[in-house]
Amino acid sequence: MKEHLIAIDQGTSSSRCVIFDRNGSVLGSSQQEFPQVYPQPGWVEHDPEAIWTSVVDTTRKALASRGVAPLSIAGLGITNQRETTLVWDRETGRCIYNAIVWQDRRTAKTCQRLRERGVEEAVIEKTGLRLDPYFSATKLAWLLDHVDGARSRAEAGRLAFGTVDSFLLWRLSGGQVHATDATNASRTLLFNIHSQQWDDELLDIFGIPAALLPAVRDCADDYGHTDAAAIGARIPIRGVAGDQQAALIGQAGFEPGVTKSTYGTGCFVIANTGAEALRSENKLLTTVAYRLGGRVTYGLEGSIFVAGSAVQWLRDQLRIIDSAQATEAIAEATGIVETVHVVPAFTGLGAPYWDPDARGAVLGLTRDSGINEIVTATLQSIAYQTCDLTRAMADDGISPSVIRVDGGMVANNWFLRFLADMLQVTVERPANVESTVTGAACLAGLGSGVYGSVQEIEALWSSDARFEPGMDAGRRERLYAGWLSAVSRVRTPG
Repeated sequence: MKEHLIAIDQGTSSSRCVIFDRNGSVLGSSQQEFPQVYPQPGWVEHDPEAIWTSVVDTTRKALASRGVAPLSIAGLGITNQRETTLVWDRETGRCIYNAIVWQDRRTAKTCQRLRERGVEEAVIEKTGLRLDPYFSATKLAWLLDHVDGARSRAEAGRLAFGTVDSFLLWRLSGGQVHATDATNASRTLLFNIHSQQWDDELLDIFGIPAALLPAVRDCADDYGHTDAAAIGARIPIRGVAGDQQAALIGQAGFEPGVTKSTYGTGCFVIANTGAEALRSENKLLTTVAYRLGGRVTYGLEGSIFVAGSAVQWLRDQLRIIDSAQATEAIAEATGIVETVHVVPAFTGLGAPYWDPDARGAVLGLTRDSGINEIVTATLQSIAYQTCDLTRAMADDGISPSVIRVDGGMVANNWFLRFLADMLQVTVERPANVESTVTGAACLAGLGSGVYGSVQEIEALWSSDARFEPGMDAGRRERLYAGWLSAVSRVRTPG
């Protein structure tokens, strides 16, 4: 029987492929990093061919790692770094420019001009998002206006736009499928999350020709088949979701109120709000959590641009740690740092500040400050940023008693204890912390019939550890006030 599932997780710094059985056990996997491109301060790009090569290599290696026969695979799922923007030629499949990554801030002035035109309220109402360089629309407009001939070719229907999932679908299917799912579409600023359609008014605001756009499908749906020439096998593609929504699915977040926080390159908190598209009064985002069987489930999301990448900065730029794993022992030995604050606003500040021009800083240094204090303060900064989000959610009426966490950073027990203290809620780590790629596999399972319902997926989820808050309120509020003071010193005026 075809009961194996394969999932591609195309992330910001690496691509990986994992093969699962129907019980969620890993049968084979492969992961590969690829280069980051920084053409100018605040600009972040990826070579599309490097993304593609890493996906092909990891998929082929995963299939070979345990000798899994392609004929035993019921379906393939894709999850991806969201908002990252690509445009390619429909005839050749080659991109006209590098992928502009979600972290890229080159369109900050464009967003400001659009705000001055008074269009942001319409954008928020239709998309649940804010006018920020984070999202795809202004990146796409930049490509059309800065690559010679791009706009005329787009209007003539010769070019295709997509987030990374769309690009991979096109390549994997041999150019047969130009599609995306509702979660990725909901992150572009071009998709009306209420009507579930590309929106003509939004296309006009951003100057985007409709001919560029992919078809929008459910998260578990028929996305065609892989071309055997691409990965060596013909496999049904049956699931797609943006990485944060895939993580919510991998965390079995199918009931309203379930909240997850993922700590990867950035940190993203999503609370399931059910059939209600809850509008935030605190600069959080209303987004599509998933769409199954044509029914939309919404989420309230807070986005932090820098989380695990701050630890990478300690390792790769400052070179004060040898590995991310070393941070736990350093923090255990150092204890909570009250005077030193790291504000990792390397690409601006996300929710709830939305300040694209803020930049990072290390504040409060004294003569006795050293490596240990900077490392520990960096970990603390990620907990503080999560606290920013959960307090904003509470003001919007969402106050979970438990937050499920996942991603690479959650192996750090010291960080999770501090996180629970600052959030004043129970933090629960699942047995399988790789929720994103698991969610993609679950969608492939739903789309291929391996799973008959989301309840079967819920039954696969289990907890590994729970971290209970224990810090007294006075100390917690003092620490958080110090963080807010530090943030105020890096924000841009206005």
